[in-house]
Amino acid sequence: MKLYGHVTSPYVRKVRIALREKNIRFEWIQESPHDAGNHIVAMNPLGKVPVLETDDGRVLFDSTLLIEYIDTLTPERLIPEGDTERLRAQLWNTLGIGIVDATVARLLEGRRPPAEQSRSFIARQEDKIARALAWADKAERGAAYLVGEHFTIADLGLASALEYIDFRYAHDWRGTHPRLARWLAGISTRGSFAETVPPGMEKALDAPH
Repeated sequence: MKLYGHVTSPYVRKVRIALREKNIRFEWIQESPHDAGNHIVAMNPLGKVPVLETDDGRVLFDSTLLIEYIDTLTPERLIPEGDTERLRAQLWNTLGIGIVDATVARLLEGRRPPAEQSRSFIARQEDKIARALAWADKAERGAAYLVGEHFTIADLGLASALEYIDFRYAHDWRGTHPRLARWLAGISTRGSFAETVPPGMEKALDAPH
């Protein structure tokens, strides 16, 4: 199969982590929808990454759908099968998606010319992130893994979102959420995370916390 996307996209990274966790081989094609002659716009009418071309020629897009598909390819599941655990895991994953969406929105607004930026919009995104971090720090969960006794979509979704905060909205969130910081420190040592760190992110992750 072929995975299309640019290396700094947090949505693409989630899919790469899932593929690595499942030990599924794939061809990694680094493209952005903004690149001249890219394949993405022709494959995905929304013009967004990631895009996955399966071995039988199907084209799938959106990180959530891609991970759900990838999870069917091996017996070990990232998405729990039991109704209760599945719901809990997807709730954590949804929180991670919201954190990433707010971080991306803040980043893009901050790249606009200063005179055109909305400080109130940026503040709203920062408030969303702060509330999500506070919720995650206090919520009931396991010590090593958020749901159950093994790595799931919950851990993938939230940990990749927290590392994206360090990359694109670096601030001392660990100082006020030490329990969450300790959990992330354990997840970040996994090979799937270490092997998918995009250029520039390693400096943010290595910075004193």
